[in-house]
Amino acid sequence: METRDEVVEIESLEKGLLSSEGTENGDYTAEEDDSTVIYAASFDEMEENFVKYQTAQWVLYSLVSILAWGIGLLMLLYVPVRRFILRKDIRSRKLYVTPDAIVYKVTRPVAFPCFGVLQKEKYVLLPSVADIVIEQGYLQSFFGVYSVRIENAGVRRPPSDDLQIQGITNPSAFRKAVLTHLSSKRTEASSTQVPVIEGPQTFIGGHPQVVGMSPSQSVKHDAIPPNELGLLQKLEVGTSIKRVQNLIEQQYSQAETSD
Repeated sequence: METRDEVVEIESLEKGLLSSEGTENGDYTAEEDDSTVIYAASFDEMEENFVKYQTAQWVLYSLVSILAWGIGLLMLLYVPVRRFILRKDIRSRKLYVTPDAIVYKVTRPVAFPCFGVLQKEKYVLLPSVADIVIEQGYLQSFFGVYSVRIENAGVRRPPSDDLQIQGITNPSAFRKAVLTHLSSKRTEASSTQVPVIEGPQTFIGGHPQVVGMSPSQSVKHDAIPPNELGLLQKLEVGTSIKRVQNLIEQQYSQAETSD
């Protein structure tokens, strides 16, 4: 008969094997490591409103299709399957913020669920985020559904290229979490930059030196940027040419005086 300690040890080994198998199969998510998740959005509270909104939109399209082409009747018959796909879709959604990116994952059945599922993973790097836009259309306002659009920084692209997500429970909290963390990262990056030395400078031996500093405290030659180094070399050449011209003029004036 197994003792209690042996049972606990076997259970711990089984958990370790299951976790390793999940990692190998790609089932590992960032939520399992709480230290890497700054904020995790929720979709559970908006499941019913989201399904009702999408169903109403589908029915409206179906009615228009009946008047136009007559295929809207098939779309109305497809409503139960559509609702099943929508529930699977929103229940599988995962949206969270890590120290470096915004991660969005969803697994949803295809148009005919018997043919499998579609998996989508989207990673948006935080430095490329320009803004988090919260939108709500006329029909969405009836069901309390919001859309969140993540705009990319840099060259402006059409809104269709931005990541758009519907059905987030608290979009304002998600936007605040992203922008707050992004602001803190930019502040840390700016604080780590080397401060620029201000004040009058002199050139000793072709290298800049701040007035009041000893030659041993002057800026090292290796620390000078290439563009500034080329400017210093030009100044050295110009100074040498002026010295040569002064010497030639002095010699010429002395020769005229002796004559």
